[in-house]
Amino acid sequence: MDYIKAEYLDYEIYPVIPMRGVVAFPKMVVHFDVTREKSINAIKEALKNDRKVFVVTQKDVFSEDIKKEDLYKTGVVAEIRQVLRTPDGMLRVLVEGIKKAKLVELDESDSEQKYYEAAVKEVNNNTRTKVTDVEIEALTRTVKEAFENYAELLPRMPSELVASVLCQDDPEEIFENIVFNASFQYADKQELLEQNNIAMRLTVLLSVLTKEIEILAVENEIHAQVKESINRNQRNVVLREQMRIISSQLEGEDMDEEDDYHLKISELDLEEEISSKLHKEADRLTKLPPASQESFVIRNYLDTVLELPWNKESKSKVNIKKAESILDKDHYGLKKVKERILESIAVYAMNPDVKGQIICLVGPPGVGKTSIGRSIAKALGRKYVRISLGGVRDESDIRGHRKTYVGAMPGRIINAMIQAGTKNPLILFDELDKMSNDFRGDPSAAMLEVLDGEQNKEFRDHYIELPFDLSDVMFITTANTTQTIPAPLLDRMEVIDITSYTRDEKFHIAKDHLIPKQIKQHGLKNTQMKISEDGIFKLIDSYTKEAGVRNLERNIGSLCRKTAKEIVYGNTKKIKFTSKNINEYLGVEKHISESRSDKDETGLVNGLAWTSVGGVLMPLEVLVLDGKGTTEVTGSLGDVMKESAKIAVSYSRSVADKYSIDKEFYKNKDIHIHAPEGAVPKDGPSAGVTMVTAMISALSGIKVRSDVAMTGEITLHGKVLPIGGLREKTMAAYKEGIKTVIIPAKNKPDLEEVDDVVKENIRFVLAETIEDVLDNALVKEK
Repeated sequence: MDYIKAEYLDYEIYPVIPMRGVVAFPKMVVHFDVTREKSINAIKEALKNDRKVFVVTQKDVFSEDIKKEDLYKTGVVAEIRQVLRTPDGMLRVLVEGIKKAKLVELDESDSEQKYYEAAVKEVNNNTRTKVTDVEIEALTRTVKEAFENYAELLPRMPSELVASVLCQDDPEEIFENIVFNASFQYADKQELLEQNNIAMRLTVLLSVLTKEIEILAVENEIHAQVKESINRNQRNVVLREQMRIISSQLEGEDMDEEDDYHLKISELDLEEEISSKLHKEADRLTKLPPASQESFVIRNYLDTVLELPWNKESKSKVNIKKAESILDKDHYGLKKVKERILESIAVYAMNPDVKGQIICLVGPPGVGKTSIGRSIAKALGRKYVRISLGGVRDESDIRGHRKTYVGAMPGRIINAMIQAGTKNPLILFDELDKMSNDFRGDPSAAMLEVLDGEQNKEFRDHYIELPFDLSDVMFITTANTTQTIPAPLLDRMEVIDITSYTRDEKFHIAKDHLIPKQIKQHGLKNTQMKISEDGIFKLIDSYTKEAGVRNLERNIGSLCRKTAKEIVYGNTKKIKFTSKNINEYLGVEKHISESRSDKDETGLVNGLAWTSVGGVLMPLEVLVLDGKGTTEVTGSLGDVMKESAKIAVSYSRSVADKYSIDKEFYKNKDIHIHAPEGAVPKDGPSAGVTMVTAMISALSGIKVRSDVAMTGEITLHGKVLPIGGLREKTMAAYKEGIKTVIIPAKNKPDLEEVDDVVKENIRFVLAETIEDVLDNALVKEK
């Protein structure tokens, strides 16, 4: 007590314990930890004397060097009940408040002072007030109601405490129970401590409770909103992430996901531009929450890019003899296609770095365009991937979607490369002519870059956003027609026309490929079902009419099923189908072959026509009647054939004298030209020579040889112009037993494509003019 000035010696003097964030009240038991040296010394000094200390709260909890203005004016004189020393030198003190006191003086001298000491004056709480008992009762009830609301918002409030407050009637007891146990701010508690009469204390307590209720209500509302925002998707994400971490721990993975990506990127040995971008994407993963949507997008992107065959390629087998053997084994005929493929293989053998060989196979359905692509890949030893373009009308199908879109994915080209697993596969674009376009873009425009050997070295998919080299890929496309393929796209490809199969080719395909295939598919043995040669021709002529062999294969499959049924029933052990019994199983003939007349007739000429299903014999009839000089054409003839009829009339007038034709026939004779099978539309210039021959025969009365067929376009001066489809037309003539076929002289080079069996059995007449045609077609008088 030597440190306090003499003028304050009349006051009570105690060691001071400055409190941080804690306010003590009379009758209140408080426990706290003491770490400051002066406070520890104050505790020791009090234990030497009467165990009493002055407990007062600091205004600033962070203050260390305490001065009088740093402390509140009102504190509590407390008695030390228990002191414990912890291993780290800290004191744990338990005190009980005795009386409220006011700070009068604090000794702040630093010389030899080991603890704070203060002179205090006791404060009496029994100061008289003018508040009536009724007002005190009203305040008490209001405080109890407010405390009940406060307790409802604070779940951790003990129910026993709430009950004791609500059942208590003494205002002092209610005040003490609430203040001693509630978690108020220390500034609010200090204000409550400084109030001297019960009315003011209850009023301030009500104010504090009201403020706390408002704060707690807002806090609870915020918690409810946050809890509601955590929806099921977020919960699933958290669970998945937990599962991933648990799985990685169980598998003993020592490498983070990002490090794994960096390692895979480095192992690919990519160009600097590509490698840098991929490393940046992998680095972004470390800055994103694992469960975020963007991290999923980046992972999918990196996984897709790393699956691409950047540096993987299959070793192509350059064995031209083996390739020729594979092509011949898988497909009969198709000489031009096989020759072109073998040329490509030969060039590749000479120069393995050759680029830009893009072939477009054009032909009717069912002739083997798609299957030959698979055979080419097999012959070259390359991976085979087929992309169907039928019905594609969105550019994004080819180039992919940008990864910023939800559910974005790469285009069909990149997916095909991932599927192939090598950078030099054979990709077959099937049905190239079936692509369309709409407001979403034109996919054929995107194909321009893909099918250009000079541009596809750096093909950029919208999803990948990186240049990918397609120059090592061998592209083959198929189409039924070139009419719907845009000209710039068609210009990038080498078109190979695949014509319809001839009757002889269909026979060999059925015998060598289709029948063994169907027998195997239906679980039969070669000894259980046989089809004779005449039976195969019967199937081709009477039950199918097509360019390819799909319907022929279906009919063979039908015969296999009927054979299996008979064998399972036990009716027979084997069946042989011939031209005589085949209709018992397949029913009546679906197609009746064109029948030609066996005798020479006037005005009837055998023409030859090309259709999408092959060549056909098309008889043309002309009838001359008395009339007024009109010319009638029937049989669904097109405009070009009608014009050919007019040319035939004019030419007939020009040679009337030579063939003894009435020069006035165009005035007094009606001419009727008819092509049988009137329901089938017919058009084209190749029937010109047929019309002239039939008309001159009908007008002159000279008969036409029944074993002669012809084709060719005619001019007004009688010249015969070349036509197309010669191979199919001559096969139709051979099938009908025609012995002589008259063709334009300029079609002589096309005879190389005509089947050998046709050339062996038919005499070809090369006509320069219509006179050559008439000399060989009309029956000469004896």
